[in-house]
Amino acid sequence: MWQNIARFKLFIMVDLFLDRVLVKNNWDQDELNTEREIIGTLENRILMLFFACAGCEKCREFVPILNDFFKRLKDPFYIENPALLALVYISLDQTEEQQEKFLKELHKKSLFVAFEDSYKKELQAKFDVINVPTVVVLRPDGSVLSANAVDEICRLGAADCFRNWQEGAELVERSFMLNEEYDDLNLRSATDPVRRLKYKTEDDKRRKKWWDFWGKGKYEEEED
Repeated sequence: MWQNIARFKLFIMVDLFLDRVLVKNNWDQDELNTEREIIGTLENRILMLFFACAGCEKCREFVPILNDFFKRLKDPFYIENPALLALVYISLDQTEEQQEKFLKELHKKSLFVAFEDSYKKELQAKFDVINVPTVVVLRPDGSVLSANAVDEICRLGAADCFRNWQEGAELVERSFMLNEEYDDLNLRSATDPVRRLKYKTEDDKRRKKWWDFWGKGKYEEEED
């Protein structure tokens, strides 16, 4: 019975992209267009839908923050089990050239919906996306975990933010742990602590700079 329920929940998520084509943001832009490929990509994962466009200054400023965030949750250097998250770019660009330019800046392990696919508009309407950048976060069962996690990503960073999502999603897989959490027990090299401190400092500075840009403008608009 529980297996059937789990399978049903999986297909709620998969159904979002079933009979659709997702494209890998790699050099060859490989397509995922079979049920087996889609299931293998999205099964038991938290899904981030990133709505943005190249013509938006805030979107361009946010991309390095999102890349750092995603890298820390997908790169084995930072995390023991990197298979719990998927990122899909939903382009609101006016031209295919703009989308391609934007994709060059986005993490290479992300996915995207092809420019000519009208399904992008359906997703925008389904999740009531009005402003960009927007990151809609979905549980593995397809329900909305966060309608827009941009502020959360900037303020909390990868470890705290994803841990909150993981708890909220009640994932079956609970082995998520950042490598920095047990560095004292399992250092990968003598220079790891220095490298991690360097990356953390640079990421914190970048996140603070973008938060000042995004948050200040946002709250000034609200006061007006």
